[in-house]
Amino acid sequence: MTDFVAPTDDILFCLRHVADAHRVEGWDDALAADILGHFAQFAEGVLAPLNAIGDAQGARLVDGRVLMPDGFVEAYAQLAEGGWQGLRAPEQFGGMEQPALVAAGVSEVFTGANHAMQMVCGLVPGAVETLLHFGTPEQQETWIPPLAAGEVLSTMCLTEAGAGSDLSGIRCKATRGGADWWLDGEKIFISGGDQNMSSGILHLVLARSGSVEDGLKGLSLFLCSAGDGVTVTRIEEKLGLHASPTCQLAFSHARAELIGAEGDGLRAMFTVMNHARLDVALQGVAHAARASQIATAYAHDRVQGRRKDGSPARLADHADVQRMLAEQASLAMGARAMCHVAFVEMERGHRADLVAFLTPLCKVFSSEAGIKAADLGIQILGGYGYLNEYQLGQVWRDARITSIYEGANGIHERGIATRGLKGPGADQFADLIRELGGASDRVLADLAAWITWRDRMRGTDDAEREAHDFAQATAGLFFRACWAKCAAVADFHPEPAQIKALADRVLSS
Repeated sequence: MTDFVAPTDDILFCLRHVADAHRVEGWDDALAADILGHFAQFAEGVLAPLNAIGDAQGARLVDGRVLMPDGFVEAYAQLAEGGWQGLRAPEQFGGMEQPALVAAGVSEVFTGANHAMQMVCGLVPGAVETLLHFGTPEQQETWIPPLAAGEVLSTMCLTEAGAGSDLSGIRCKATRGGADWWLDGEKIFISGGDQNMSSGILHLVLARSGSVEDGLKGLSLFLCSAGDGVTVTRIEEKLGLHASPTCQLAFSHARAELIGAEGDGLRAMFTVMNHARLDVALQGVAHAARASQIATAYAHDRVQGRRKDGSPARLADHADVQRMLAEQASLAMGARAMCHVAFVEMERGHRADLVAFLTPLCKVFSSEAGIKAADLGIQILGGYGYLNEYQLGQVWRDARITSIYEGANGIHERGIATRGLKGPGADQFADLIRELGGASDRVLADLAAWITWRDRMRGTDDAEREAHDFAQATAGLFFRACWAKCAAVADFHPEPAQIKALADRVLSS
């Protein structure tokens, strides 16, 4: 097994020199590097050793409560004690109040070390953001401090058996009773719906406060504390993420509080969902980087075949293996750069429409990059890749969900090709490509072809038919532009020759 090593050099290179984090007001580069370095040590020493254990044992439902695998409770206690759950929370509520760019680096390292635990912990920043935007002062004071302290973890309760991607089918009912609201219904696929790591759980529940005929306008968002009226009826047996309890929850006259305006639940919930979508993109990056790390270490160690001079060769000496290793590395770095560019735009706040356009692109491309890199890793290791010993099978299984949850990739592709082209975001995207890749003739030629396609798509009544191809081409253009920027600033990377070689490969393919 190859020990997990956090890709801190690559993360800092992308933040500093590709996404230009210094353009964000208040950016403290030294502090960001220090925070990332400290978390990397914790992830390598505490979280990563539990990854295989969690995969083998899984979460268990015992007497109505979920029990986490060996070591998870103790590791979470250290995570909370270190203040990591409050990384993004405002200082007035006990948090560190660090920018999203720092949190992005931490989230990638967390996922690479132990995706299952990251899944259970990772919805807290979105919950805090939702409370800050839509909660009353009382709700903020009640919930944000324990979320930041790690005393409480949060969930996002949307999906029902009859309402997956189409939320208009939600039937979980919210009924007003005096000053309170009461929830009745079932939710499925709830990550961390129960666990024994935190002392409390805050469920953010999208429920129907209006009639079925009201459709999406009849949905409101509620805060519901785990306990009386909330029951775990089962946990799912999944392909991967075995240590992340995916729960089916039954709400039976469960007391809840309305957050935000009645009937405005979808807008409030999207605060959590948009955060989650960029986090899923980073999960894809993490899996691509981890798969690349495992395969590279193995390929440079494994003796197999002979060189032209007859001397023993290692796997990394063979051209086809070199091809696959290069593709893994380019997917990881390019997807990471795409995400960091999106985060910088989000933090600067000057081009909100561009952020809305980039978010699904990052989710689609990065999730597929993680799956592809893991698959390549299995191929590079051959028979050993198919065994459990090197963990590549787990990387692939854990990565596979990322193209499905937080909006299936096909749905995001449809959105990119339809409503994504209606606002100024697509025009701002063209500007961004020039900013990133203007020094590359290949990128500029691809951009010209893309603009022609974009303009034609804007005038067609059947954009959905070309949605997949258009979205993939758009993401590919973004990927190549980021690599053009990588090439232009390669001298700042610890291994500039490798970056330039990867950039040449991407831009000539």
